[in-house]
Amino acid sequence: CGLTVVVQPEERIPSHLTTQLPGGLLVMARDEDGWCVAMDGARMNCGIYDSRPSVCRRFAMGGPYCEAVREEYAQERARQIELVLKGA
Repeated sequence: CGLTVVVQPEERIPSHLTTQLPGGLLVMARDEDGWCVAMDGARMNCGIYDSRPSVCRRFAMGGPYCEAVREEYAQERARQIELVLKGA
């Protein structure tokens, strides 16, 4: 997940997985690639699935918003791929 995930005060997310924004909002931290730090990159799933934040619980995998985020990500990745022509 590359979305900003707000953590509610009543949620018990380990502090090493969160960060506080300048305005005081507590969010899930991101790794150097911009992914949620709870994301298990090898399995491409949430490493804290059973205790994930409520906003993650409401996110419908495969739903319209999910598909829109995936499409946006795919377009961004396509723009980053460098085309190299040989023999020109």
